[in-house]
Amino acid sequence: MGSRSSFAPGSSALACCLAALAIFAVLCDGGTTSPFVRTIWPSVDMPFDSDVFATPPGYNAPQQVHITQGDHVGKAVIVSWVTPDEPGSNRVRYWSEKSQKKRYSEDTVVTSYKYYNYTSGYIHHCTIKDLEPDTKYHYVVGSGHVERQFWFVTPPEVGPDVPYTFGLIGDLGQTHDSNVTLTHYEQNPYKPKALLFLGDLSYADDHPLHNNMRWDSWGRFVERSVAYQHWIWVAGNHEIDYCPEIGEYTPFKPYLHRYEVPYKESNSSSPLWYSVKRASAYIIVLSSYSAYAIYTPQYQWLKEELPKVNRSETPWLIVLMHSPLYNSYNYHYMEGESMRVVFEPWFVEHKVDVVIAGHVHAYERTKRISNIAYNITNGLATPDSNPNAPVYITIGDGGNIEGLANNMTEPQPDYSAYREASFGHAIFDIKNRTHAYYAWNRNDDGIAVEADSAWFHNRYWYSVEDSS
Repeated sequence: MGSRSSFAPGSSALACCLAALAIFAVLCDGGTTSPFVRTIWPSVDMPFDSDVFATPPGYNAPQQVHITQGDHVGKAVIVSWVTPDEPGSNRVRYWSEKSQKKRYSEDTVVTSYKYYNYTSGYIHHCTIKDLEPDTKYHYVVGSGHVERQFWFVTPPEVGPDVPYTFGLIGDLGQTHDSNVTLTHYEQNPYKPKALLFLGDLSYADDHPLHNNMRWDSWGRFVERSVAYQHWIWVAGNHEIDYCPEIGEYTPFKPYLHRYEVPYKESNSSSPLWYSVKRASAYIIVLSSYSAYAIYTPQYQWLKEELPKVNRSETPWLIVLMHSPLYNSYNYHYMEGESMRVVFEPWFVEHKVDVVIAGHVHAYERTKRISNIAYNITNGLATPDSNPNAPVYITIGDGGNIEGLANNMTEPQPDYSAYREASFGHAIFDIKNRTHAYYAWNRNDDGIAVEADSAWFHNRYWYSVEDSS
């Protein structure tokens, strides 16, 4: 056995360097933890007199206009708006650029609600049906001197090689950072055609008495996008609004009154979970805050829904939820574990391409991994690489009042491909049945920076390793 004196000069320094490199390798073998450090600004909601919250001029003018898909296949649209003083006109006038023939909607539902000391305006939901695919429509809400005109483009016919670009935003809120995120999304060069919104909308419940005026201001804030483009809604924990201390016992009351979705068209019993087809994608929305164990309505619905997906028609299978099933931040750590145990085997069995969540106020993308081998007796509780498994994306980084989640677990888990504590948005650009390009854009000094990207290879048609 040699002594210290037998080492060559400088070898102790070399040994230290090698040891440090070994430690670094252990810390980094999971993937990339971004070195970018965002300047921390106070997360505060923009004041009510901000121009992004401006009410449209005129007595009882329609406001908070928003649209979403109105049926299962994309040939209908739900148009929603609020009139503050009286119901007003409950019809939508619309026409396509192809024909210019004016039509009028039917079957508008007008509702309102009370929440503690707040009474909402008159909330209108109108479904326009039998629309032509891939067509630009103009529509008008209101009447007389307070008419307001908008437009939207219907999705193309459902088909296996139909290209389509989705945007991804979660946990948006209505702070100055929220405004930056939405602006960057609107400027994205890929020009997303519809937005997958991962829950947590207004953050009204972060204000005293769940100030529902913040639901109104948020609706006016996002109108500049959602009045022209379908947003596919997911309910988050900030939509629950359960507050027994002020006498509010009905979960999701403001959200369910304001945001209509086509849940009945996918045989769901609740608007909190449903599915839609759009271009070459089949999108399943789940509720992290509704019962999902065996025998519950959501469990039974998903069990019956997944086998219905025809990958020859819609090759891309996308699942949306609010609470992530995999998360390497110290915020909301393992909150999605019980849902993972219940649903992950089905995701692997049916070769789901990607599961997208919010909730954690940061960004993360995993490799294709699963933990379905584990049970309570075998101790195999380590996620393994699985080519049939989804990629899990966490994108709860819209810019809300609660700020960033910047405390990560260390070392970075092996399943984590990229993570960064910054605000931003992403796009999922489907090219054909085999390939989709994905990119996450960081908010950085007034511009959007593409900080993480990957080519997704379809699990059903081209199940090879994705390229980062």
